[in-house]
Amino acid sequence: MFKINILSLVAFKSIALWAFLILLFLSVPVVFAMLGASLLQFVHMGMPFRLSSTVGSIYSNVSSFPLMAVPFFILAGELMNLGFFTRALINVARAFLGHLRGGLAYVNIISSLLFSGLSGSAVADTSALGSVLIPAMEKNGYSRKFAAAVTAASSVIGPIIPPSGLMVLYAFYIDGVNVIDMFLGGIIPGLFIAIALIFVTYFMAKKHNFPISNEKASFKQRIQATGKAFFPMLTPIILLGSIFFSIASPTESAAIAVMYALLLNLVMMIAHRLGFIASFPFNFKMLGHVLKRTTVQTGVILLLVGAAGAYSQAITFAEIPALVTEFLKNVTDNKYLFLLILNITLLIVGMFLDAGPAILILGPILSKVAVVGYGVDPVHFAVIMCVNVTVGLATPPMGLVLFVATSVAREKFMAIVKEIIPFLLAEIAVILLITYCPILVTGLPNLFKFLAS
Repeated sequence: MFKINILSLVAFKSIALWAFLILLFLSVPVVFAMLGASLLQFVHMGMPFRLSSTVGSIYSNVSSFPLMAVPFFILAGELMNLGFFTRALINVARAFLGHLRGGLAYVNIISSLLFSGLSGSAVADTSALGSVLIPAMEKNGYSRKFAAAVTAASSVIGPIIPPSGLMVLYAFYIDGVNVIDMFLGGIIPGLFIAIALIFVTYFMAKKHNFPISNEKASFKQRIQATGKAFFPMLTPIILLGSIFFSIASPTESAAIAVMYALLLNLVMMIAHRLGFIASFPFNFKMLGHVLKRTTVQTGVILLLVGAAGAYSQAITFAEIPALVTEFLKNVTDNKYLFLLILNITLLIVGMFLDAGPAILILGPILSKVAVVGYGVDPVHFAVIMCVNVTVGLATPPMGLVLFVATSVAREKFMAIVKEIIPFLLAEIAVILLITYCPILVTGLPNLFKFLAS
């Protein structure tokens, strides 16, 4: 009876949740669904006077200095997304792995791992690497649907390995964690996902007799390939090093990454004009397109952040996190069962919501439930949530990178879905591993704090 009373109380007071779901069902854009649900919640609670302060909070949310890191990360990724740098990273992976059976599939995964240090975006990864590797894999004897599936599955590494715009967004929006701890906490999960995908590819290569891409590269060829990619691969080292050694804040380091990426493009463009390299795609006209894409992506994110601030206020005043905690406590006191329920919930949410909105909508509720109600480490929970919603980007029916891969490969959506299932199962296994072995997430942040003290 008590559980039923708590559940009915949650249902009664959480007008914001029900209104948001109904508005989404009616195909209202996420931003307006959050704002509309917030309005209805305040009216329901007899607090229309909160609307004026809510407008102020929307502005203060989007005008924050730390949040400027997000557009800088996007711009740095866009600048690094130009052809030379993408191909240079692919050539490094190919020099070391192309001679193996299924070599191009391994190259795809390792290229995503390397590219994640440049862009931190799953969509950029799928678009940039997919446009080069999917045709190459098809030409080498792979099916387009498999090539698209492995590209989409490996692209989720992008927002997990630092730098990650998604983690910057989480650390800015939700109290209790800082972005440095999240960056460090994401390294091992990102590497584990890459290893899991490699294992799946290994068994599939043996089963389906995947082709060999090229002869084993000599030591000299590997050095040459690494040398050509040396300066692009310095990007994450410069960015993360400046943060970890307190040389610059995350926002300042993101700006440094932009300047470094722009400088590399200008140097390569001049080298092309002087005849030192055969071709290079960068020019000032392309810079205009890059800035335009960055502006559009930033505008979308800032609108979501502003609306999410209003939505967070509404659910906080309605005491929804406390009610959800109380309800779950009456369902189970077991921390590990709660974590299982949490993972299932986040995976389902990830099937329908993009990663950013999922964090902005559910983060304030679930983080308080996990940390206050069950004693989960804030960084551990933050990384679990980010990894879950990121894997959701490659999960049907609404996985964004699946649609990007479909477009790049010109293949049917359902054909790619069938091919990606083994990879998704491997990624879910990694999620469970980092959930129940928290040291895999918290170990590096704690070690860094120990060394810094």
